[in-house]
Amino acid sequence: MTKKNPNLTAEQKLVMFEDGTERAGSSELNSEKREGSYHCANCGIKLFDSDAKYESGSGWPSFYKSLPDVFETKTDYLIGYARTEYHCKNCSAHHGHIFDDGPQPTGKRYCNNGVCLVFHEKNKK
Repeated sequence: MTKKNPNLTAEQKLVMFEDGTERAGSSELNSEKREGSYHCANCGIKLFDSDAKYESGSGWPSFYKSLPDVFETKTDYLIGYARTEYHCKNCSAHHGHIFDDGPQPTGKRYCNNGVCLVFHEKNKK
């Protein structure tokens, strides 16, 4: 059973555990440019470094690579066709979908719901 952080907002619970998604363009993290890291909003595990973030034009925070071994994937047919959905390996929280239209060197786009992430600026606590 997945342990949910009791401090999650209703939107975070909807996206992370009830197959929801946030509205495109609504995340403040879309414009985040500082050096740092992105962590799971549910369990706090580090998922992405800021150097892997890029502007995809999708409306959601996007990354071309994650940290190693932090996600599990499954095929999602919720909108009528197959997509690769990814979840935090530590707590099972849904974060987004992986597409094959990202930049090199990976060619991947981790399209992440911003409400699922917490940004930590480098050298700040």
